Amino acid sequence: MSVPCVVVPREEGESTRRTLADLGVLDEAHDITVEDGRLYIPVSEPRAVPGEFDVVSHDAPERDRQTLPGEILGWEPSYERLGDIAILDEDDPGRAREAARAIAESSLPVGTVVNRASPVEGELRVRQWDVLYGEETETVHREYGCAFALDIAEVYFSPRLATERHRVVEQVEAGERFFDMFAGVGPFVIPAARRGAEAVGVDLNGVAVEYLRENAERNGVADRVTAIEGDVRRVEGYDGWAERLVMNLPHSADEFLDTAVDLAGESCT
Repeated sequence: MSVPCVVVPREEGESTRRTLADLGVLDEAHDITVEDGRLYIPVSEPRAVPGEFDVVSHDAPERDRQTLPGEILGWEPSYERLGDIAILDEDDPGRAREAARAIAESSLPVGTVVNRASPVEGELRVRQWDVLYGEETETVHREYGCAFALDIAEVYFSPRLATERHRVVEQVEAGERFFDMFAGVGPFVIPAARRGAEAVGVDLNGVAVEYLRENAERNGVADRVTAIEGDVRRVEGYDGWAERLVMNLPHSADEFLDTAVDLAGESCT
């Protein structure tokens, strides 16, 4: 089957594989192949592969099929993955425990399984969780070539928004001034900075801001990221500064429109 692959000399194969794995773009459903002294490493997100690598289309065999949770249960559990955490949304505690057991026994690379125990709550928009397998609520989530450390018990993060975040960030240009009013751990700020923007992220949640700083270091963009803890309405020194501004706060973003207008430059998007 023809799939996108990074092609490198054989002697560079392991270092390249580790780099692609760290970026979260390694296609683990297909095998790495060798041909004429060159290694073909399948990738899942060719657009997120750094420009230093050559991406080609190449025939790569599928790996032996993994055991999935639905095969163990006889029914398909509904879950989403965030790093090595599997997140369930089950109202029935017994069904949730069954699903957690099957996920843990499957071939999925999961270290913790949790079930949502509350809606998003409070000013910091965090949830309560029932930890059904494992212990660790901290993980590293990868999307479109960026890696985000976070603790789901302390910060808000939705992997479901990855495609929308990517759509927005792909419009960012090098040298642009990018401002995120509710930045969290940096899912907009970090990729914007990777595209060459000067990026500022503000959040009330001090834990999220610490993760934002850590993630800027982790992704090699600390020199282009400013992380500020506090209410964005009280941040000083950025009036008329932003050339691109994100205000991703469901239900109450309209309360911050005056601040957004103050932050926005004349040609701000």
